[in-house]
Amino acid sequence: MRVLIVDDHILLRGGIHNLLDSQPDIDVVGQAGSVEETLVMVDELKPEIILMDFSLPDGTGLDATKAILARHPETKIVFLTVHARDDLLFEAIRAGAKGYLLKNVQPQDLVAFLHGVDQGETALTPAMVSRLADEYARVTAPAQERPPRFESISTREWEVMELIATGATNRQIATQLVISENTVKNHVRNILAKLNFQNRREIANAFHDHNKR
Repeated sequence: MRVLIVDDHILLRGGIHNLLDSQPDIDVVGQAGSVEETLVMVDELKPEIILMDFSLPDGTGLDATKAILARHPETKIVFLTVHARDDLLFEAIRAGAKGYLLKNVQPQDLVAFLHGVDQGETALTPAMVSRLADEYARVTAPAQERPPRFESISTREWEVMELIATGATNRQIATQLVISENTVKNHVRNILAKLNFQNRREIANAFHDHNKR
């Protein structure tokens, strides 16, 4: 399998490179340290699997993942990160990643996970599978309980409404949900249009009224 390693730490990239290159059926085709460099190398090298860090100097692994899959949907992306946060795990999977691993993974397990991804499996530990199942139950339950006026609101828009109700700014919402401020603005515009509201205060009031029931 052809693998590209994306991480902003040169020493870590080198260690992963040496580990994977020692495997007879893995060819590390390159290393990248930024979103921009990653996109160029993906276009040129056509890796089958990308090991993706979350924090990069010019963006996030999510930014890179969305851009890559828009251009090369067949590429399999596995996050390898220090971030154990549930919200980042969920966002990575929603963006199309085929796995999410922490950097304390054992070397032999990393190799095994990559072989699994190459065969069509997902690189997730049992604990992360459980967390994804819990999140699925959480996000589907509110949708069933929403009154008819909120049926058109997506799960992501509902999350934005919830944060607006706390008084969060667009920047704070973007940070919390790991999305761009422009994406937040688009969600707010969609919510206003769907509910025929004029401003954020009406969104907050509607959310609070709903939760009082």
